[in-house]
Amino acid sequence: MYRIFLAGLLFCVLAVQAQAQDRFWVQVEASPTLSEATERARVYARRFDDVQGYYLGRGFYGIVLGPYSESLAREELSRLLRTGQVPSDSYLQNGRRFEQQFWPIGGGGAMPRDALVPEQDTPQALSALPQAPLAIPDETPREARASEATLSRTAREELQKALRWAGFYDAAIDGAFGRGTRSAMEAWQVAYAQEPTGVLTSRQRAQLLSQYNAVLSDVAMQPVRDDVAGIEMQIPTAVVAFTEYAPPFAKFAGQSTLPTAQVLLISQPGDAGRLAGLFEVLQVLDLMPPDGPRELRGNSFFMEGVDDDRHAFATASVENGAIKGFVLVWPAGDNPRRARILDVMQSSFTRLDGTLDPNLVPPGEDQAIDMVAGLSVRQPQLSRSGFYVSDDGIVVTTSEAIANCSRITLDRDTNAEVVTINADLGVAILRPLTPLAPVDVVTFQSDTPRLKDAVAVAGYPYDGVLHAPTLTFGTLEDIRDLQGDERRKRLLLAAQASNAGGPVLDASGAALGMLLPRAGGAAQTLPSDVQFSLDAALIADLLTKQGVVPAQTGSTSALSPVALSRKAANFTVLVSCW
Repeated sequence: MYRIFLAGLLFCVLAVQAQAQDRFWVQVEASPTLSEATERARVYARRFDDVQGYYLGRGFYGIVLGPYSESLAREELSRLLRTGQVPSDSYLQNGRRFEQQFWPIGGGGAMPRDALVPEQDTPQALSALPQAPLAIPDETPREARASEATLSRTAREELQKALRWAGFYDAAIDGAFGRGTRSAMEAWQVAYAQEPTGVLTSRQRAQLLSQYNAVLSDVAMQPVRDDVAGIEMQIPTAVVAFTEYAPPFAKFAGQSTLPTAQVLLISQPGDAGRLAGLFEVLQVLDLMPPDGPRELRGNSFFMEGVDDDRHAFATASVENGAIKGFVLVWPAGDNPRRARILDVMQSSFTRLDGTLDPNLVPPGEDQAIDMVAGLSVRQPQLSRSGFYVSDDGIVVTTSEAIANCSRITLDRDTNAEVVTINADLGVAILRPLTPLAPVDVVTFQSDTPRLKDAVAVAGYPYDGVLHAPTLTFGTLEDIRDLQGDERRKRLLLAAQASNAGGPVLDASGAALGMLLPRAGGAAQTLPSDVQFSLDAALIADLLTKQGVVPAQTGSTSALSPVALSRKAANFTVLVSCW
């Protein structure tokens, strides 16, 4: 009798799968975890009799109503939307993405509704739909405990990982089936309409592990042995493929199925100091978003970075003079599958003899200062100049530098926040988020300068490509602008756009003001060497109102160009908007 039941159930499942291509469903929700999807399916099942749930791939579980013929599916979707019974973003689904079924409990799919009743929506028709039978236990609790006792520690840990991934377990992965693990097993059994014994039978363990591994079915996790890099590990071979060596990386780029995915094997000779350098380099690469946890711990490190598009993870360690590790870059929002892939990669990572030779690939014409081993260095959306005005790192810059920024940095290393903005003057005052002690601060010139005096702008004229500030020399043409506004001085010098925000200095190194950005979009275009600076007294007054006491001086003796450059380098800072 039992065999007849299983054969019948198998026949029903195969029959439904065979008809899936010409049937349609109304998809009402998709959830990123199995436990959440099961709970939501249970909620819908209280209101509808034709609820089904399928794994859709890419780490998502879909909840659908049906199946129907195409015409009935369209009518049903319209009716449900019109009456507000389903979310407004519900849509038709043809079933081609359906993989493993998780609802109804037990697996068997519902028969097509229009094959059972006329195309009408009545309570009688809905109630006529067959319900999936409960699974018959394959073992008694005593037998389940006996079979469980034969499991290795690795197998027991794998079950705990599967329970955690499914959302039922949040304690340590230790292979010990204590109260927490038993409660998780019982919760899983309840979710799948099994007898809640807290001990999984052999069949239940197989079902749980099948669910756990289902997300890996379409990425083809396979061992890859790279004797050049000296690393062997499993990677998603259906998604990434080897492209090139660019020491210290062996690169596996995303394929057409998932072009944003990447795997990098890290391999180079080195010690803890070189590992620390690699830790810093990885953080500025474009593939590693800036937001996420990261830690360098002596001979090893890990880091994560997450943004709207990517979720990246990197790890490496030093052993016997060799630095080895890997980077996984995966599309954001696909966390269940990414977590499984990362777990397999970490557990399969094996060191072999040898490291990538730094001279393996000769230098080519595609080298660039904003690339490391062929990988783009993350660049800010805007860079401008600024200058320190207090011993605790308060910075003055142009308000243009911090417009529409999600993050502001000083010299690319220190995050900063806005203290105040004066849009009328075009000034912004910034404060570092971590303690910062500049070498020197600007001293404002309190005397009125003479026309035609030599001046210099300290700043970063090429968006920070040069890692130290430079001086651009010119002359003071007028103590007011072309409209007679005495708040702005007119200068004659050839500054670049990213010089804006930098201090305008007299021959002694005292600041006469701040270089303003060139106005854009005006009907009249001024010569490129006509610039304007904001008067120092206005900046000093703004700082005083914020509780910052600016340093001021009168006229003093002139410095040589070399001495002036050294002095300016101590208080000029690169301000970057990300």
